[in-house]
Amino acid sequence: MAPSGPARWGSRWVQEKVLMQFIDLVQIEVQAGRGGDGIVAFRREKFVPAGGPAGGDGGRGGDVILEATTNLQTLLDFKYRRRFTAGDGRRGGPKNRTGASAPPLLVKVPCGTEVHDLGSNIWLGDLTTPGQQLCIATGGQGGFGNTRYLSNRNRAPEQCTHGHPGQQRQLRLELKLLAEVGLVGCPNAGKSTLIRALSAARPKVADYPFTTLTPNLGVVRRPTGDGTVFADIPGLIQGAAMGAGLGHDFLRHIQRTRLLVHLVDATAEDPHRDATVLLGELTAYDPTLLDRPRLLALNKSDAVDASRLEYLATTLGQHFQQPCHQISAVTGQGLEPLKQDIWDRLATCT
Repeated sequence: MAPSGPARWGSRWVQEKVLMQFIDLVQIEVQAGRGGDGIVAFRREKFVPAGGPAGGDGGRGGDVILEATTNLQTLLDFKYRRRFTAGDGRRGGPKNRTGASAPPLLVKVPCGTEVHDLGSNIWLGDLTTPGQQLCIATGGQGGFGNTRYLSNRNRAPEQCTHGHPGQQRQLRLELKLLAEVGLVGCPNAGKSTLIRALSAARPKVADYPFTTLTPNLGVVRRPTGDGTVFADIPGLIQGAAMGAGLGHDFLRHIQRTRLLVHLVDATAEDPHRDATVLLGELTAYDPTLLDRPRLLALNKSDAVDASRLEYLATTLGQHFQQPCHQISAVTGQGLEPLKQDIWDRLATCT
């Protein structure tokens, strides 16, 4: 039975429910096809009493290839199918006929999938472009027929070889959403409300913590007409590095972003503490995130009196050594200057 009340939000039950909907980390096993065997055969032709060897080589085993596609958004399919096996090559035939090679096994993955070898922990590739392919397991070579062993000393060879086994691998697939701007903040900072206000995305919005249980994407139009993808990351609380709340399970999705927007709740009990906790958790996950260009925005400005709002904006800006935007995702106050600052920063950062 599911727990109820506030304890439910810090429990493992929430994470299990999330993973049932949004899968971004899986382990799979792939097995490339075995090569076909070569054969021993001799020519049998009329008026040719000693035809000689005519055994063909075996066909090549099928490769296992990952292909990026826009039709998938998560790795959910791999939760139910963990093993992928390519076909084997066919054995050789008489009259020096080579056996048929097996076709490659194409496995579709969502764009933004990183591939790691579990055994060696080697990074194998990153599939970010639709149609991009990565061969992760090579099929075995076919065996030799007895024609290969013909020589001046051995005019009627009777040996052949078996096909080679295909490559087998244990892999870890990690999905990192493709977004240019990442929205990060503590629970109830208004990230989902902001992405609703800026784009056509409609994530769940409610007045309790951890409303956002999975990352959300929204496309925000630039003045030029181009679209920029924003990612709304579930809220972080102190101790997320140790598994509190939703932990760091979804922070991998901001590793591809070019710009971070730190959203601070102006109505929180201690906004300065929230901003400091957020930076600490980002550092605990990946210290290089602090080197990424970022903006600071104080949300829910419509719910705070002007003097306190100005005090918070000034002190936060001084503490983090950058201007602090005063916005309200509900009323739209300050959103245009924030968007313009985002476009300017994206134009200058690489």
